[in-house]
Amino acid sequence: MELEAFVAVAEELHFGRAAARLHRGQPTVSDAVRRLESTLGGRLFHRTSRRVSLTDLGEALLPDARDALARLRRFQQRGRSLAAGERTRTTLVVAHAEYTGHQLLLRCLPQLRDRFPDVTIVPEAMPTTAQLTALRAGTIGLGIGWATDDLTGVRARLLSTERFVALVPAAHPLAGHTELSASELSTTGLLTWPHQINSGLCDRLLSAFEIGGADLRIIRTADSVHAIAAHVAAGTGIGITVASALDHQPPGLRTIPLAGPSTTADQVVLTPAEPSDTATALRDLLLRASAEASATGH
Repeated sequence: MELEAFVAVAEELHFGRAAARLHRGQPTVSDAVRRLESTLGGRLFHRTSRRVSLTDLGEALLPDARDALARLRRFQQRGRSLAAGERTRTTLVVAHAEYTGHQLLLRCLPQLRDRFPDVTIVPEAMPTTAQLTALRAGTIGLGIGWATDDLTGVRARLLSTERFVALVPAAHPLAGHTELSASELSTTGLLTWPHQINSGLCDRLLSAFEIGGADLRIIRTADSVHAIAAHVAAGTGIGITVASALDHQPPGLRTIPLAGPSTTADQVVLTPAEPSDTATALRDLLLRASAEASATGH
């Protein structure tokens, strides 16, 4: 409990949020941190009524604490499996965010299954922010999502850089453009993804409009690119998505790349600090498949 409490408070920098994350009372978390500090002989946090921050000792020990927790969770998982008689079969949960390209994953999973026939592979749709939490908690083994600022305790490798594109009705005045800038879309009613699904993508798109001195006006959000395309076809507005999310050209619509600063987003493969052999193999397969697709233009 002491290590869990330390890592949770270090990542949340708030005892209340850490307690909620651990499903424990705040006094229990505070006592666990104090016991650990007593054992170590030094303070891990600076505490005031307004904020919590790591001491130098806390900063130095946090990576070791994360590693120790990851090893403990793997030990517990293996112990439960052995106790239940599952001597060879393990599970790899693979999370993928909405709007990421799934073609690479579909290409690589059969190869992974052939290489690790005793591993149960469980794909699961999950927003990037939720993937980061799940990776830190050890409940998923690998994720495919979008680059974000907070990657503490998680390793990220670049899969591809994707360009934002506009979905425009074929009869729209902008349909003849080969590229569109943020200023050309200023004050236009836009349809895109909900912030809670892909906050990193939303922040990146907002940055593109702010840099271009344009007004970002999102009038509707949709959980899938197919839903966005349907609204565009119905004349609701212009859609914004990323090129990798389109597995085909929507009929009756033009796909026009956005040009200018911050009009691209990085798609990344995410793993824990110490990934399993299966997760490492899948990561390498994805990176190789992405490089091959980039080289061939597919």
